[in-house]
Amino acid sequence: MCRTGGVPEPAETGDEASTDAAFTALLEDSAEDLYESAPCGYLSTMMDGTIAKINTTLLEWLGLDREAVVGRKHFTDLLTIGGKLYHETHFAPLLRMQGELRGIALEMRRQGGGRLPVLVSAVVKHGTEGEPLLIRITVFDASDRRAYERELLRRREEAERARAEADEARRQAEADRARLADALAVLQRSLVPDSLPAVPGLETAVHYHTASPDQLGGDFYDLFPVVGDRWVFFLGDVCGKGPEAASLTSLTRYTLRAAAHHDPDPASALATLNAVLHERYTGDGNPRYCTCIVGIIEPVGEHGRTVVRLASGGHPPALVLRSDGRAEYLPTPGGLLIGVVPGAPIGTAETVLGPGDTVVLYTDGLTEARTGPGRDDLYGEDALHAFATDHAPGAPHEVITALTGLLESFGDGLDDDTALLALGVPAVPSSTGTVTSHT
Repeated sequence: MCRTGGVPEPAETGDEASTDAAFTALLEDSAEDLYESAPCGYLSTMMDGTIAKINTTLLEWLGLDREAVVGRKHFTDLLTIGGKLYHETHFAPLLRMQGELRGIALEMRRQGGGRLPVLVSAVVKHGTEGEPLLIRITVFDASDRRAYERELLRRREEAERARAEADEARRQAEADRARLADALAVLQRSLVPDSLPAVPGLETAVHYHTASPDQLGGDFYDLFPVVGDRWVFFLGDVCGKGPEAASLTSLTRYTLRAAAHHDPDPASALATLNAVLHERYTGDGNPRYCTCIVGIIEPVGEHGRTVVRLASGGHPPALVLRSDGRAEYLPTPGGLLIGVVPGAPIGTAETVLGPGDTVVLYTDGLTEARTGPGRDDLYGEDALHAFATDHAPGAPHEVITALTGLLESFGDGLDDDTALLALGVPAVPSSTGTVTSHT
């Protein structure tokens, strides 16, 4: 066969031939075969539910014979008990009202007792006068979908259980952390006195800032009477944090107390502490040490004048706020950390407090607080001296209140425990006052 002009037409390709064959087979496929062998179930029932027609696909799914179903069973006979209940209470009433339903989940009974989860769609066929004649029903196998839904439900339940377990674990952790914080707070308070005793002719105030609620700090202080009308006080900072620091703090406090009662000279008390710590900790290769300043106060003469003698082992110098508005450090040069070497040198100093004078002891958490936009600068002794000058003169409780506000102003730049202790001679003779504050 040739085209016009004598040019032969191209031969038919293999792909075109196979496509034509497929279309031919589709056109020759009978409607009956399409109904019987469809990938879903079909059935038609009378309005009372009697099955009038059912396809082979659905019969095979359920394992039934056509003769035992058509004209003998109702649609509800193919359903499980739960399916029948849903059909009577929801499916049938809605179908009568709406004339059609789509995608209703039901379960059908297989021959032998098995169950087939299905999705059912139904439509009522009406006659020419509008009267309902029969119900056409389409059934889709929902086994895979049901399995998928069950798997989703199982995963969701597992996720909910995991979330509940995580919430419970978090609550338990928070409760444990609260109990630990309470226990640590009790233990921390046992390492420092709850309050300072009243000292005749003097005012005292103290403040303790704990940097971390879940760690024991190593700062300590004390004030107690010795022979006669003399009083010993001390303040210091042990190395480290946690239980080891608490153990060292306890040993330090009670050693100093015992040493001061035996010999109230501050330098002698520190020398005894140095010998005890060096003997206790250096032998096992784990040296422990502390900084400490010890003082003794003794009234002299009239008008409340009091002598203060200090001894320091590597501790920041005491600060005195005078009644005339000056502030000055009491340097104790040469003092070495307590417990590092035997016979460590100890620095000493002495001053006289008159009416309105206050001496302040502090740990290095104050001067080593980080300041500046990037928290890169240390507060330092110069800044503290300027601060003290601005607040001089000041009674002990006034000075401690001002310093407490200063600590709060550092925010997260204050990352170490800080102890403050102030003693002063009242500017005007009055009853002894003591202020104790723990933060």
